[in-house]
Amino acid sequence: MDSNVILVFDREKKNILMCRRKKPPYQGLLNLVGGKVEPGEEREHAAYRELREETAITREDITLDNIVNFTYPHKSDGTEAYILECYAGVLKRDVDIRGDENELLWISAGEDFTDSSRFAGVGNIAHMVKYALEEILTDRA
Repeated sequence: MDSNVILVFDREKKNILMCRRKKPPYQGLLNLVGGKVEPGEEREHAAYRELREETAITREDITLDNIVNFTYPHKSDGTEAYILECYAGVLKRDVDIRGDENELLWISAGEDFTDSSRFAGVGNIAHMVKYALEEILTDRA
């Protein structure tokens, strides 16, 4: 089943909303918010749904763009391949961020996201952040 992650930048594009994972994989580490695409669900709809469920941020608060996708041909558990879609957006206004699934935190966009002792994944968060800041968000207000 395909998944998504969402880079939510504050209005100044200085901080990124992340979560501290309560469950494996990457329990205790910081990760981007996101989740699974349900069977038959449109991918963009899934990104907005997951964002709303995990953070209370809605379509009225942010415009998401699909900025990069990763295809994983073989999962480590032997199951079928899947696609991880990365969306990014800048908040349009101040929002009361809240969620029950994981602790939510604002992290500086200048952090070293390759630090595997703090951040989930295998360095792809660093790639997504760099790409979003340099290529996608530079001309947005």
